[in-house]
Amino acid sequence: MINTKNTENIELSIVIVNYNVKDFLFDCLSSIENSKTNFDYEVIVVDNNSNDFSVEYLKPKFPKVKFIQLESNLGFAKANNIGLQQAKGKYILFLNPDTIINSDTLQVMKDYMDTHPEVYISGCKLLNPDGSFQLPCRRGFPTPWAAFSKLFGLQSLFPKSKLFARYNQTFLSTEETYYIDSVMGAFMFCRTDIIRQLKGFDEDFFMYGEDLDLCYRATKIGGKVAYVHSTSTIHFKGESTKRSSIDEIKHFYEAMEIFVRKHYSYSRPFLFLLRLGIFIRTFFAYIFKFKYDIPLILGDILIINLALLLATPVRFNNFFGFPDYAYPLVFIVLSIVHFISFFSVGEYFEGEHSIRKVFFGYLVTFFVLMGFTYFFKEYAFSRGVLLLTIGIGILLSSIVRLFIHSYARGRDNATPRVVLLMNASRIQPFFEDYNVNKILKNIDLVGIFVLDKIQESIPNPLIKGNIEYFIKDIANYDLDEIIILKEQEYNEHTTLLINNALDLGIKVYLVKDLQDYTISKVINSVSTNQFIKHSHKLILPRYRFLKRTFDLVIALLAWIILFPISRFNRNKETYSKILSVLSSHYSIVGIYPVDNIRNYNSKPGILNLVMFADPQSLNEYTIKKLNDYYENNYSLSLDFDILIKFVFKRR
Repeated sequence: MINTKNTENIELSIVIVNYNVKDFLFDCLSSIENSKTNFDYEVIVVDNNSNDFSVEYLKPKFPKVKFIQLESNLGFAKANNIGLQQAKGKYILFLNPDTIINSDTLQVMKDYMDTHPEVYISGCKLLNPDGSFQLPCRRGFPTPWAAFSKLFGLQSLFPKSKLFARYNQTFLSTEETYYIDSVMGAFMFCRTDIIRQLKGFDEDFFMYGEDLDLCYRATKIGGKVAYVHSTSTIHFKGESTKRSSIDEIKHFYEAMEIFVRKHYSYSRPFLFLLRLGIFIRTFFAYIFKFKYDIPLILGDILIINLALLLATPVRFNNFFGFPDYAYPLVFIVLSIVHFISFFSVGEYFEGEHSIRKVFFGYLVTFFVLMGFTYFFKEYAFSRGVLLLTIGIGILLSSIVRLFIHSYARGRDNATPRVVLLMNASRIQPFFEDYNVNKILKNIDLVGIFVLDKIQESIPNPLIKGNIEYFIKDIANYDLDEIIILKEQEYNEHTTLLINNALDLGIKVYLVKDLQDYTISKVINSVSTNQFIKHSHKLILPRYRFLKRTFDLVIALLAWIILFPISRFNRNKETYSKILSVLSSHYSIVGIYPVDNIRNYNSKPGILNLVMFADPQSLNEYTIKKLNDYYENNYSLSLDFDILIKFVFKRR
């Protein structure tokens, strides 16, 4: 068992921040317990409001460990700082729960720090479970050139180059001990007094980047950071984020930008290049996310242009019968209008494609092009050609959709692979229902995930975990359908789950029971309507685009009106808020900015529902409910209602 012989003479405090990884944490604590040391140490586990009963399960098994349970997920930095406040040791080890240390690791690291007083922070060799080396365990600071090389792929192309591989230092040997810019937050062996002098981790970082920042500040006050190769730790990288609804890619780039703004704010060209690199990476990630829609979009653009070529000879006896000045502009404008029209009716990026949406998309295309010919008379060649183009387009695009639906029906005839999500209390009576078991015979039930806390007392091997874990692992199950058994309501987890399922082409049924699921299946088999009604519109790209357009229009109008006032009255706060909308950090109307805002699809808003009460008089629960209401009931009219209410309230 973990033991501290003399609590007044503790040499080392081990701080572990846990979130929903009780199985990994058990192995981590066991490896600490098996350590061979000649000094006293303590272990502090700070639990970030896990819902897998981590503390309840582990506390009896490790009675010497101090467990601190938090009421919400405060992130890595804040939780570690809470552990730092409780630490009594001369040294402090910030350790991830998804690690297994060697029996000699604690002793080797302490001996190294004892003999190297110039080193303020050190880290050991971190290995993947297969024994391979984890590059981030010794890094260079993301200087302008190092960050540029990483973001634009130069480091991957030239891993042995000192010029291009500065961030992950891949040109250095892994079998030597040396000073380094930064070690990894999964294992940071530090001098406690130094870390307290630095006031711990910077809590502006929710996750990622805080380890770089702490090492940077340690070097700025004259200390060294060291990589120690003579001992190792296994790190099951990313398990905590995998079992949460956190977007780790988003937070990685967000953390890099925070670090750059904080330490390299003098370099505006660098900030520009960093944001450009992030934009390019995000763009390609977005393209990959909707990879199934891209061929269809290109096909539809080809169809509408082919339809125009086929329709033109009817009136002009020539495939290119328009005046020479019309080409290639007519094809470009037609393609852009057609894409925007289909996007606006929800034919793209929403998981399902229907002939009904095709019809309405072409209808929008027709009226927009008719409007163009009214304003640009020199392009009003023939309404008959336009009508025939739309008719041919509808026919060809509908044939394509029929093929898609035929393929989908072929898949539906096979036994679908299904995951069920429900509250833990419903699981036992669910399987005792005779009608339920009859329906389950027609599906391949892959597993069950619970919407609330996992109850260990349920002896069902099909229970795989909670919804947060499933959200991250959804792509690994090769599913056809997801059935969510609950009332018709959305929250931050169900909306994120639906969003991820749509990206993968998985059908989602949000129903009260399996009888409703059967009804939905029948309706879906004969209707082209989307299989799930979205009360939360901001899941869908077209509504996000609409909201962003609303933000830009209102912000630009406000800037034009208020800029002279802010210039003469020095109203910098108003001016700054408008700029934050233009830079996409805020919305004109959104949710009230709180610490744990990251799981919302809405951005924090200059205007919000909370502002119509006194925020100081509202507790966290009330603020969350108001934010949830806005998130789940977003519409353009709601934004206008809040905006108008604000304008009249100010008078």
